[in-house]
Amino acid sequence: MRKREGWKTGRTGHFDKGSVPWSKGKKLPFNPNSAATQFKKGQLPQNYVGPGHESIGDDGYVWIVTDQRNPWTGASTWRVHKHRWLWEQTHGPVPDGMVLKCLTDKLNTDPSNWELVPRGLLPRLNGRSGRHYDVAPAELKPTIMAVAKLEHRARTRRAYAKL
Repeated sequence: MRKREGWKTGRTGHFDKGSVPWSKGKKLPFNPNSAATQFKKGQLPQNYVGPGHESIGDDGYVWIVTDQRNPWTGASTWRVHKHRWLWEQTHGPVPDGMVLKCLTDKLNTDPSNWELVPRGLLPRLNGRSGRHYDVAPAELKPTIMAVAKLEHRARTRRAYAKL
């Protein structure tokens, strides 16, 4: 009846700002079985990996754990793509709208194996109607990259000419 008539009871089901929880100041009871499974001070988990650890992700790129602070979680280490990290050490940060594209093999993280290309070029290399750059033979890759760059440059020139 209350809902049908539109009466308000004052109960919202939400905790009001500043309300004190019922468990504030209460201690949890000690249980030896749960204490045995808790980390002691100074212990690390079994799967902990420190700075410098490298692994290969499901997508085939090499990941590295760095000792930089993670800006999103505040963790003391940060897991990043190794090729990008090495590129930024050598050439500075990757500009907005640009990405790093491997020239030969994704596992080769040397900065000379990676080229800075516009993000809009990626569909021309591997998109639905792209040139299948990643699976092309090594001798065709430079040609495919040059043609895709030329098409991208021509398309962006035409788009800016209309403005």
